[in-house]
Amino acid sequence: MKTIHDILKLGDPRLYEVCEPVLESELDQVSGWVQELHEAMADIRSVYGFGRGIAAPQLGIMKRMFYLNLDKPYVILNPELKNLSDEKFELWDDCMSFPNLLVNVKRHQSLTLVYRDEKWKEQEWNVSGAISELIQHEYDHLDGILCTMRAIDQKSFKWK
Repeated sequence: MKTIHDILKLGDPRLYEVCEPVLESELDQVSGWVQELHEAMADIRSVYGFGRGIAAPQLGIMKRMFYLNLDKPYVILNPELKNLSDEKFELWDDCMSFPNLLVNVKRHQSLTLVYRDEKWKEQEWNVSGAISELIQHEYDHLDGILCTMRAIDQKSFKWK
């Protein structure tokens, strides 16, 4: 069972790596990866009271995949962000890899997410606001980008 202790912490070099695409031939492994992501996210929710999404590389699974648990679970494989709005909004972002730190960032107000689901079916999802921010945060993890790297300025950090 994966727990909060399995989540890679700020400074781990794997968090800065670009992930490889999930291959259709790896679909039989996806459900196991999803279970691990779900367990780690459930544990961080119980300890820190937050967590709507987690990216595979946060558990050392270096694949272009993330898992969201909103009104229902979403398995996002090989995502692409399209139609990023010009309009942005500012927020204090948090991350499971540094759960006590908040980072002030700007994110696109809306976007279109194109991805494959756990059955390899292509999906398209138009989102805005908090869900848009969440998707951008998780997507960044797949490119080795942390919200600390998107801080608005040097004063954009605070402890929870």
